[in-house]
Amino acid sequence: MKTWQQFAGPAASLALALFLASCATVPEPVPLPEPAPTESRLPPLTTRDHARILAAFGGEYEATAIDRLATEVLDKLGAASDRPDQRYRLTVLNSPSINAFALPSGHLYITRGMLGLINDVSEFAAVLGHEMGHVSARHANQREDQVRTSELVAVMRARLLNDLAGAEQRREAARISLASFSRTQELEADALGVALLNKAGFDPYGASRFLQSMERNAALRTPMQQAGGGPDFLASHPSTPERIRQAVLAARQFSAPDGAPRERERYLRALDGITYGEDPRQGVVRGRSFIHPRLGFMVTAPEGFTLENSRSAVTGLGPNDMAIRLDVVRVAANQSLTGYLTSGWIDGLAEQSVESVTVNGFQAATAIARGADWSFRIFVVRFGSEVYRLIYAAKDLNAEVDAMFRGSMESFRRLSSTEAAVKPLRIRLVRAGEGDTVDTFARRMQVADRAQERFRVLNGLGPEEQPRGGELVKIVSE
Repeated sequence: MKTWQQFAGPAASLALALFLASCATVPEPVPLPEPAPTESRLPPLTTRDHARILAAFGGEYEATAIDRLATEVLDKLGAASDRPDQRYRLTVLNSPSINAFALPSGHLYITRGMLGLINDVSEFAAVLGHEMGHVSARHANQREDQVRTSELVAVMRARLLNDLAGAEQRREAARISLASFSRTQELEADALGVALLNKAGFDPYGASRFLQSMERNAALRTPMQQAGGGPDFLASHPSTPERIRQAVLAARQFSAPDGAPRERERYLRALDGITYGEDPRQGVVRGRSFIHPRLGFMVTAPEGFTLENSRSAVTGLGPNDMAIRLDVVRVAANQSLTGYLTSGWIDGLAEQSVESVTVNGFQAATAIARGADWSFRIFVVRFGSEVYRLIYAAKDLNAEVDAMFRGSMESFRRLSSTEAAVKPLRIRLVRAGEGDTVDTFARRMQVADRAQERFRVLNGLGPEEQPRGGELVKIVSE
């Protein structure tokens, strides 16, 4: 029988990932010796926790100009806070997701995806001030106490019911249910952040402007992004109209709109050239093709499909109730690919459909599986030391649809050296001229769809607003 201590061990390894769902914090690390004098009041971050954070968000992103600006902004916010002895440090994460969070120690994190949505120094300060509000109000510590209490209740209940096998599931569910801050805590952090902005000399309306940008960006999320989950700011920072109204009301206590400098151009200069969207080192979607320069392969989806790349898989939706998924599976080197297909991992496999094939010189196998509502064309290919799996799904897998799926799977191939030289998309700055409109710049946006809407969101423009002549605007290009 497992003891309480034995049960506590496995769940602890899950804590960081679950707490980083969005605006997340993890338990404060064990105090270590004081660091260098320049950060004498900032507790050091444990190597293990930092490594886990970087692994969850694509590693650290080098943004020297943003780092310099962040140091200045954090110093001003910290000096104006009710805990001037608390020091903060920002790490930029190499992720296109929209996220920011803080550790109780004062270490702050922000993704490059979120940096791209910010449009001036005051909005930048608003995001950092909000996270500082969570730290100063000790929300993370309160949440950790709740998690520990829920875990204890789950384990004691399991002991009483002699249901030890289910204890781990209940404890994990407790962590997930408490992974986000409460509505009250979010509103409190908003209010603290707005007051801090004003006291530090920033425009207090930066918070409401950024919340509006978040709201507009949420409307651009595809069904796959909404259903796929993953670390995202909206999971625990719901950018609701109520929060925007509350942020505006809080700002009105200090000044009228446009009463403080926003420093738009200064922020944009620091942002210029930052990677937008996917990092080619992690694979990129270009049209209907998924290209992975580092791994050296590409595959193209059928006509009409839209692809999304995530850390665990590439997924896509097509017309007429069709879908696709590409991922990596573990297959022993001595196991045949047909043996893998028939190993029982999928129900409804039509064994007579299993066949060995060769695709562009690579060993592969394919088969069909049928369920009550969906049918699947499955394809696995051995490429180097990995086995990649393509699953095509359709409600009506007729001969025409199946031929289309097979044509797509036959597009799996090795990249040429030229094809592997994929350049990342970046945020570039352009100065608007008199008479330039959203349409003017939308034509220069190298995005897959909804160029006008994405340009508006990227530049904080409302549905009826147009860029002002003489101002810098952001576009997306190589």
